Amino acid sequence: MENAVEVMKASVPERRSDDSVTPKVGAVLWKPDGTVVTACRGELREGDHAEYTLIERKKGNEDLSECVLFATLEPCGPDSRNPPKIGCARRITNARIKTVYFGCQDPHPKVAGEGLRYLKQTGIKVIPFDRDLQEIIEEENAEFFDQARRKAKEEEEQPALALSPYDQNPPQVTLNDLDAKALSHYRSFLFKEETNGDEEFHRRLAHQGLLVMSDDGTLSPTRFAHLLFGEHPRDILAQSGILATHHGSDGEDPKDFDGPMVVGPEQVISWLRGKLPDTIDRSNAQRKRVNDAFYELVREGIVNALVHRDYDIPGSKIQLVIEGDTVTIRSPGAPVDPITIEQLQSFSAPMVSRNPRLHAVFSTMELAEERGFGLKSMRTKATEAGLPLPMFRFNDPYLDLILYRTAAAATQALPEKTLAQLSKSARKGWEWVVSNRTVTTSEYENAMGVSNRTALNHLKKFAELGLAKRSGSGPSTKYQVL
Repeated sequence: MENAVEVMKASVPERRSDDSVTPKVGAVLWKPDGTVVTACRGELREGDHAEYTLIERKKGNEDLSECVLFATLEPCGPDSRNPPKIGCARRITNARIKTVYFGCQDPHPKVAGEGLRYLKQTGIKVIPFDRDLQEIIEEENAEFFDQARRKAKEEEEQPALALSPYDQNPPQVTLNDLDAKALSHYRSFLFKEETNGDEEFHRRLAHQGLLVMSDDGTLSPTRFAHLLFGEHPRDILAQSGILATHHGSDGEDPKDFDGPMVVGPEQVISWLRGKLPDTIDRSNAQRKRVNDAFYELVREGIVNALVHRDYDIPGSKIQLVIEGDTVTIRSPGAPVDPITIEQLQSFSAPMVSRNPRLHAVFSTMELAEERGFGLKSMRTKATEAGLPLPMFRFNDPYLDLILYRTAAAATQALPEKTLAQLSKSARKGWEWVVSNRTVTTSEYENAMGVSNRTALNHLKKFAELGLAKRSGSGPSTKYQVL
């Protein structure tokens, strides 16, 4: 992946009569013998795509069926080129390549995910680059991406041929069914200054795909709009809302948040602050910092669940479970394809949205990142506050995000049977390991002030109990939290 990014930088710009910008693209072909072949856009001839240069011009007479392709930009779709040219996605399948790593999706409407969809449909394994590399690709191609997004926005003016149920107006639902305060709340973010009234506001909502024209010529809210701003969203979408449960000394204390989605996160935070005492610390300043960081993590987790959950799973709702100093946010649906649990755990997952219309609204409200910085900020906030890093787990059909209010919470959350097998010093060590996620024996030894033998025994015990996974050998052996 890193090699492809470096190769990309050598791309040769193409001269076009319309002054449009061509992207910088790098491609690397990994061969089973460990060797690699590289190509960039325009390397051998102006305008030639990197994948074409690599597959056809450099390796056209070779069997590539066991090779792996790395490309910094989504390959163009199978039918995106003018005949007799062939789209890069089709060239990849013709070469029988089975695995493709890609850097960024191509926002240009001529591609716009079509290349990736074709590869997946033909059985090719598609894996995104790590987020830090995507950022470099986006920075190097900033002008191309801006131009492509403007083009896509222009084409949004054309009505879609087929709308999803969430982009359609539910029967008998009108603007009067939306909550005025929720609309006003969003309007304050959408327009930083005074506007020309409701007409301009409604026009912007229509451009965002949240209002559609009814048969009688009036604008009506879509299901997504009703989810965001409706007074009673569950009347239209029964699986909407957030179910919270606080398990305290007096038993269970349930709370349902079933109003407009745009105010849901702040309502949850306000309720949660009334249920959880401040964390204990020697310093008031430190305590405030820890509390603020924790609630920021909760807010971000709730927003991610609202934006990225799978609304097609019937009977499933977002759940918030508070037990001791542990808060679990349960979001219906597996990680958005092609993101993996491992990428979430390492906080390197690329930015892929299951519900882009919802994502855009929360981004406007400065509650969601559209550039993939959200996961990074979660890691940074937890680390700076001295909290254990959040944990992701998939318990079908829910993706669980586990947040800890204190360093000790990660240990307290362990099953009693597991806890009984850990010594007092090993429990303290586990708190440190969870806060770092991946460690070596020497790092553990230095951080905990124990001997090499004790460090090794503790880490081996974590692996035996299924808390961590060992990888590598010798001094480079690492233990990763599961």
